[in-house]
Amino acid sequence: MKFTVVGAGAMGLRFGVLLQEAGNEVDFVEGWQPHYEQMKKQGGVYVTRERQNKHLVPVKVYTPEEYTATDADFVFFELKQMQLDEMLKRCQHFFKDQYVLTAMNGMGHVEKLLKYFPKEKLVAGTALVATILTGPGEVEFVGKPGVGTTNWANYTEKPDEKTKQLMEQLEKANFNPSLKENFMGTLMAKVVFNSVVNTLCTMFEITMGEYASFDKADELSRQLIDEAYDVCERAGVQLVNSREEELESVNYVSKVGNPHHYPSMYQDMSHNRPVEVDYINGYFVKLGRKYHYEAKTHNFVTNLVHLAEHTRNHR
Repeated sequence: MKFTVVGAGAMGLRFGVLLQEAGNEVDFVEGWQPHYEQMKKQGGVYVTRERQNKHLVPVKVYTPEEYTATDADFVFFELKQMQLDEMLKRCQHFFKDQYVLTAMNGMGHVEKLLKYFPKEKLVAGTALVATILTGPGEVEFVGKPGVGTTNWANYTEKPDEKTKQLMEQLEKANFNPSLKENFMGTLMAKVVFNSVVNTLCTMFEITMGEYASFDKADELSRQLIDEAYDVCERAGVQLVNSREEELESVNYVSKVGNPHHYPSMYQDMSHNRPVEVDYINGYFVKLGRKYHYEAKTHNFVTNLVHLAEHTRNHR
């Protein structure tokens, strides 16, 4: 299969490089000029895994304006929520009959993608996979090969042959994919996860393992999980996990899967980049208000993350 990966950041490179190594053709479209220029200069991206075995992986990378290929099976968007609108406008000239694929964090991207792609060709998912963009032209894969899981769903909730072929390639690339038939429930499960781990670790600048080692961590996690589930119930969203299963997922990934990992939101804040908290915890606040429910805890931590941003910018 052929993939056009829009956004050669941490996760874009993780998916693209491993899909390429699994025998697929992959093109990368990157909007951050220093990253693009460094990859062009060195002929690819330097990859490490667990800070070892640094090696150059040749990749084909283009700016949105210079990319013209329309023959990909999937256009795969891996961006920050705040970047999507601009990149869609910059890339729309090569949208033709492709499917669109995404595993972006947070919520808000689906509605934007549907302005450019038909709902029958939208596949979205979530990834419990940790990756770090260590600098222009360099990426680190966290965890051993095959660690982590991904969940996917068609927007129509009716898997087709193309989606099944996609799952085969993701399996070959060691992403442990699971195809679901509950679109919103699949996506929201990761938003709930991130609303706990990403947000709290970022606020206190700690790893996932450090958070999980706190003796009141379960109490904090439950409060955010319960409130998010209360919102989803009012919105008619049936999540794929129970509340207890979601807590178990938070604990397993934090204690066993990636205990030494700083979540992506922290990585953004530590580099003075805007964070996605408005699309994660803030999403539950907005969705709750739509159904006359005030998600007070999520609103509180959203504001605390912005306070942390504010104080970093004024030190």
